[in-house]
Amino acid sequence: MGIGNFFKSMIEGGKVDVQKRYQFMREAVSGTMSEFYMARDRQTEQIVGLKILDRNKTQSLEARFKGLDKPSEGKIASSFNHPLIVTTLQYGVTTNDEQFIVMEFLDGPGLNSLIVGKSPLLDGNRLTLLRQMSEALKVVHDAGYIHRDICPRNFVCAKDATSLKLIDFGLTVPAERSYMQPGIRTGTPNYMAPEVVRRKVTDKRLDIFALGVSIYEMFAFDLPWARGSDGLAAMSHGASKPKPVAEHYPKIDPRLDAAILKCIENDPDERYQSVDDFLKAIRQLKSEDAAA
Repeated sequence: MGIGNFFKSMIEGGKVDVQKRYQFMREAVSGTMSEFYMARDRQTEQIVGLKILDRNKTQSLEARFKGLDKPSEGKIASSFNHPLIVTTLQYGVTTNDEQFIVMEFLDGPGLNSLIVGKSPLLDGNRLTLLRQMSEALKVVHDAGYIHRDICPRNFVCAKDATSLKLIDFGLTVPAERSYMQPGIRTGTPNYMAPEVVRRKVTDKRLDIFALGVSIYEMFAFDLPWARGSDGLAAMSHGASKPKPVAEHYPKIDPRLDAAILKCIENDPDERYQSVDDFLKAIRQLKSEDAAA
C-alpha cells in the first residue's frame, strides 16, 4: 500500500481512524467528558495532545441546547489563534462516532497541580500568571463566547511557571441570549457563580467570578468558601463575605486583594463588568506583593 493510500485508509466517510493515525504515547488522562492522550501523529511525526470526547456525555450536554445551532468544541477551539490559548490543529469525528480534537501538546503542570502542591514556583510569578489568565479569557469574551469552565485545571503552565495557556472549550457557548437562560448548570462546582447554581440568567460575568475564585486560590491555596464536589456546594457561594486574601497571603498588595474580592461579589452587578475592567484595575501593579 502506498503512503497516500495508507493515510486514505485512516479516513472512512470523512471520519478518522485515530488508532491508525496516531500512536498513543501515554495512558489516557480521564476528564469529566473526555480522555486525553499524548500521541504521535504518524503522518507528521509531531507529538500532539489528542482529546477524544465521550459520545454519551457529549450527546447529553448538547441535548441541553436542543434546537440551537451550537458550535462544536472543536470548531470553537480552532477559531482561536493566540499565544495564551492552546492551539488546535485538527478536529473531527472518529470512526467510532466520537468527536476528537488534536492540539499542541503542552508539557507542563496544570495550575491546579501547582496550587495543590503549594509550589514555590508560583512565588514571584502570580501577577504575571493572573494577567495572562485574564488576557486569555478576554480573548474568549471578545470573540463572543462564554467559557463556562474557568478554573485552575484549565490553565496549563510552562515548566518554570512563568507563563500559561487556557485550554478546554468543552462547555463553551456563544454569548447569546438563547445560551444564557436559567437552568443551564454547567461548570466546575467550586468555581461556579451564584447565578449559575441558583438558576438565574447568566452572562460573561460568570467567567469573571470563576476567574476571581481561581486567582484567590492561587494566592491562598484555599477557596473563598467551603470546598465541595457537586452543585450543592456551590449554593453557598456569595452567601457570606470571603476572607480577604491577605489573611492567607499577608504580603499581597491590598489593591490586588480588593480587585480579586470584587471579581467574586455575589451580585454580578457588583463585579467587574468585563475582564478589561479587571485588567485596568491592576494595570499599575508591578508586583503581587505590597512591599515590592
